[in-house]
Amino acid sequence: QVQVAESGGDLVQAGGSLKLSCTTSGLYFDDSSWGWFRQAPGKEREGIACIMWGGGCTTYQSAVKGRFTISRNNAKSTLYLQMNNLKPEDSATYYCAPVSSPYCTVVTAPNFKYWGQGTQVTVSS
Repeated sequence: QVQVAESGGDLVQAGGSLKLSCTTSGLYFDDSSWGWFRQAPGKEREGIACIMWGGGCTTYQSAVKGRFTISRNNAKSTLYLQMNNLKPEDSATYYCAPVSSPYCTVVTAPNFKYWGQGTQVTVSS
């Protein structure tokens, strides 16, 4: 049984904050770097943040750097994304997945098969 479930998305005003959670089961969560991805209408899914297995090193897409913070709790096999100062362009469905690059140099998950349903974030202007 392999499951990934994202939660925490909501409708918020520009400048607001949200905290997303990603719970996992059936995976060796602490063996991998993990990332958050998002997909906006009419666009491809893109990686926006990555955290290494030990949690000490993180990377961010330039569009979210300084506003979003990725973290993990290995004991709970859970990934988090704190999103502050949200902008309308952040509106998307957000997903989590193990990242193929062990050092988070590229936030991609080309071989991941167990994408969750995602959680929708809508930011109004």
